[in-house]
Amino acid sequence: MFLSIVLLCLCIFFILQLRSRRPTNFPPGPPIVPILGNIWTLSLDNPLKDFDRLRKTYGNVYSLFLGPKPAVVINGMKVIKEAIVSKGTDFAGRPQDLFINDVIERKGVIMADYGSNWREHRRFALMTLRNFGLGKNSMEDRIHGEIKYTVKTLENSIGKTLSPQVMFHNAASNIICQVLLGTRFEYDDEFIKVIVQCFTENSKITNGPWAMLYDSLPIIRNLPLPFTKAFKNAETCRKIVIRMVNEHKKTRVPGEPRDLVDCYLDELDKRADDGSSFSEDQLIWFTLDLHFAGTDTTSNTLLTAFLYLMSYPHIQERCQQEINQVLERKDQARFEDRHRMPYMQAVIHEVQRIANTVPLSVFHCTTKDTELMGYSIPKGTMIIQNLTSLHNEEGQWKFPHEFNPENFLNDQGEFVKPEAFMPFSAGPRMCLGEGLARMELFLIMVTLLRKFRFIWPEDAGEPDFTPVYGVTLTPKPYHMKVELRSQ
Repeated sequence: MFLSIVLLCLCIFFILQLRSRRPTNFPPGPPIVPILGNIWTLSLDNPLKDFDRLRKTYGNVYSLFLGPKPAVVINGMKVIKEAIVSKGTDFAGRPQDLFINDVIERKGVIMADYGSNWREHRRFALMTLRNFGLGKNSMEDRIHGEIKYTVKTLENSIGKTLSPQVMFHNAASNIICQVLLGTRFEYDDEFIKVIVQCFTENSKITNGPWAMLYDSLPIIRNLPLPFTKAFKNAETCRKIVIRMVNEHKKTRVPGEPRDLVDCYLDELDKRADDGSSFSEDQLIWFTLDLHFAGTDTTSNTLLTAFLYLMSYPHIQERCQQEINQVLERKDQARFEDRHRMPYMQAVIHEVQRIANTVPLSVFHCTTKDTELMGYSIPKGTMIIQNLTSLHNEEGQWKFPHEFNPENFLNDQGEFVKPEAFMPFSAGPRMCLGEGLARMELFLIMVTLLRKFRFIWPEDAGEPDFTPVYGVTLTPKPYHMKVELRSQ
């Protein structure tokens, strides 16, 4: 009996070793432990420093095993550009067996695999965003309409200290809500409070230790462990959006869409049962996808921006001088004004670089057997873009390790965008909301800096620039003092 058990264990061990063996000509990486793979080499709370350490040992293309599953980590501009741009379709897939896929029931557009479902929904999203004024005055007016509420919040805080976390999250949420749902919500509305809280929690869980263990050890997936909170949050959000879609159905006029949900319902009417991927269930997760993508990244970039502007008051003052000069006789900023504000443009882009808001982008996978930098990458291999390596890369930036707008200015003081700047990724899976995010960042920052001076509180100690790790990097909570500027 004992001998049989020993033989069984040896067989299992041997099978696991075979499953976790690097294929021929696969990128190098650290030694693999059965079952765990390379999890033991990574900090489950924040693996970014580990990725940098492994890069120094194994180069810009290396492999890790997350449990029995191989992944390739790509670093630096040359490698990332070859994979995501030059060979974009080879690397345009999404892994379909991750924690996040189970949470969102394999629906939506962000995590959709590369195929007809993804193409249909991406095309629809781009067309709808364009039709609702992305790049036109109507979208600018929506953003300015929401900025008025942010300005009011700040005016009520003159002479006090203010925690801006909720303020920026609410503003970003309401801007995308106007596109998706045709309405904005009061900041104490249950929708805003619940959705933002659920998204914030799920962002941390999805890139945290329990999600990594969920992906690596399928045996634990049905256990009542902390990752179950993400499923509860997702269900809470799903029920809220279902209720709002049902309200749209009662009040919509077919062919006269007010927002993206109406457009989607019109599309369902046209398609009927044509076998496409459009469905009411897809609409729910599609809406949540776009809301998350349009809220979390923008709000966290704004939080980073004002943290640094308070810490570097001379940079804030130079921005304000340029804003005053360009907008001297104008009631409000327009997105086209950015072309006459090279320094402001440089500051916004430097904030995005230093914030590195989505440090590992969204995981890709290969759609076919392919090659990268001489290595063989089999179909279905998970690809992790280490954007930190890109945005801090020596030789790509004048000042790669410090906050300095000169990274985006040439010797004549003109705005330039280095090739290594990819906060929205690149290639076929480039961020859907880049245009909206760029417009929001410019209009919000210019409008607030024109009206207010932001000051680091004297009793707050030294600013802490260390972000909180998650799907998005979030600045640690901080406070600001606000003063009115003389116009």
